[in-house]
Amino acid sequence: MSTAFDKLQSTLRAHQLSITTPRRIVFEVLLGKEPQSMHTMLTACDQQVDRATLYRTVTLFEKLGIIQRLQIGWKYKLELSNSFQSHHHHLSCRKCGTIIPLPEDEQLENRLNQLANAMGFQSEDHQIEIRGLCKSCQKLVSS
Repeated sequence: MSTAFDKLQSTLRAHQLSITTPRRIVFEVLLGKEPQSMHTMLTACDQQVDRATLYRTVTLFEKLGIIQRLQIGWKYKLELSNSFQSHHHHLSCRKCGTIIPLPEDEQLENRLNQLANAMGFQSEDHQIEIRGLCKSCQKLVSS
């Protein structure tokens, strides 16, 4: 069992829950992948997890901090939380919906903490999304 699955199992056990087949499948759909829409996740579950079970599992995983929601305009996508992958930010294409993860930047993280501290705010978590056009969509617009 991988470290990510060990962490999933310990997170569930801490809340007196078990790692059921649907929970494992939903976790695998997100593990090591870009953020997914609910539609994409349902398709990726390949009829092994029905729609209602997927929504219940996502709600549970969000509550337990296993996954996080990325707001993209009026829509959202889901990805594993920073407990299961390295902290990062996102570039989001407003035309095609592509999401590109940005690697963690220590200077940016320090500056964000400084800003929060200056306001007397104790930061626990954050997400940064930079919206614009990806290279492919820029080419389409300039053509």
